[in-house]
Amino acid sequence: MNGIGELLIECIQAFPLTFEKYKSDKNTAKNKLRKPMKEIAKKLQNQTRLRAFLNKSLFNNGEVDYLTVKHNELFHIFYYKDVIKTMSEKLEVCNSKAISAGQTPEQKVLFRYKGNNLGELEMRNDSPVHYREIRFNMIKPKAMVFLFENIPLTKKYSDLVLIYGDANKKFGRW
Repeated sequence: MNGIGELLIECIQAFPLTFEKYKSDKNTAKNKLRKPMKEIAKKLQNQTRLRAFLNKSLFNNGEVDYLTVKHNELFHIFYYKDVIKTMSEKLEVCNSKAISAGQTPEQKVLFRYKGNNLGELEMRNDSPVHYREIRFNMIKPKAMVFLFENIPLTKKYSDLVLIYGDANKKFGRW
């Protein structure tokens, strides 16, 4: 992905080896994290790189064919290529900002749609169990609105399963 992997390693290495050392001087680690997070955001503003990142992080480079989400007691199935294409074309990538005193900017890479955070790439540093870990997550209600707005419903597979976009051409053909 043209240097993203190396930048992710740099993000991990911005933090001391132990959680105890981090707790004693959080600001040093947070300030070291700013540079690679800014570089990741800049790289992911390129559609080709964003497409590659989404393909790897969500679908393990095409090893997974569908994004299936249980939402409002129904299963919604999207074809991976539709998700990658739509997200890479419509999401804005930027860094987080310090909103209040004591916060450090550029701690996350945000994935935004119409001014709302849809997802984020961040370092986990909240406990000894979850320390020096990278987390990429989506905010489900906002992600579902995005998917529903941008990938059309194409088939009702059953009372519980709805198919979107090109998934109708592939789903159920095993």
